[in-house]
Amino acid sequence: MRVRIAIAGAVIGTAAGVSISRAARSWRTWGVDPSEAVKPLPGDELVEAPTAVETRGLTIDAPPEAVWPWLVQMGFDRAGWYSYDALDMRGASADRILPAFQDLAIGDVVPVSQDGGFTVKVVDPGKALVLYTDTALVEEQAKGHADREVETPTGLAATGAFLRQAPRQFAASWAFALEPVEGGRTRLVERFRVWFGASGPSFRVVGPMMGFGVFVMVRRQLLGIAERAVRTAVAPPLPVIPDRPRARSNGHAVAKVATEELAGSVV
Repeated sequence: MRVRIAIAGAVIGTAAGVSISRAARSWRTWGVDPSEAVKPLPGDELVEAPTAVETRGLTIDAPPEAVWPWLVQMGFDRAGWYSYDALDMRGASADRILPAFQDLAIGDVVPVSQDGGFTVKVVDPGKALVLYTDTALVEEQAKGHADREVETPTGLAATGAFLRQAPRQFAASWAFALEPVEGGRTRLVERFRVWFGASGPSFRVVGPMMGFGVFVMVRRQLLGIAERAVRTAVAPPLPVIPDRPRARSNGHAVAKVATEELAGSVV
């Protein structure tokens, strides 16, 4: 059975800009300076001779511990990808931290569809998360669903059509690295390292389209992570009203006391 999902489709697409170098450089290094683009990151060793490398990043006004929970709960039928959900999700990405998806371990699968996804290679809480996929993994996961009909979201089905034009042999790592920055902020750096085998002439046309599409999705994803981390990091705790004897006055006086306590708790 042909792989009907985009496990590899989106990843292979990151290597597609080889023939359009100027445009590819702009989206392959979005948000990073030259030194950051070549800085070693966890997981680089997983794809030793990549066809293409893309490094993107942004600074988040929240500490690493506020960003990390949003990374570990990513995935299809998990918290989502925080990107353009109609293209890579079924439903909407989560706007809150989900305790059920916080215990990610090496060897787990972060799904991109009902058929399978990336395997987890590095989990360093608050510092780095690295995912990986290759031809063998995709084919192994496909065997497990060979006799089952799955409902594939429209966006993933479309990317799967592109996948049929992509090289059959590939390997890719996807890293997310967190570094503390002065002022209680975080530098989030995302990197794809992709190798693919021989490709046909059609991929020279389809590839760049896929590469740019991946950039658009990942850029929105990084911004989505930042928005959520900032919101949860600065959200004030719920006020706690201490127990006290019921006031011997009218309801307006009691309401005034409660209002003053609430105001004081959030100053």
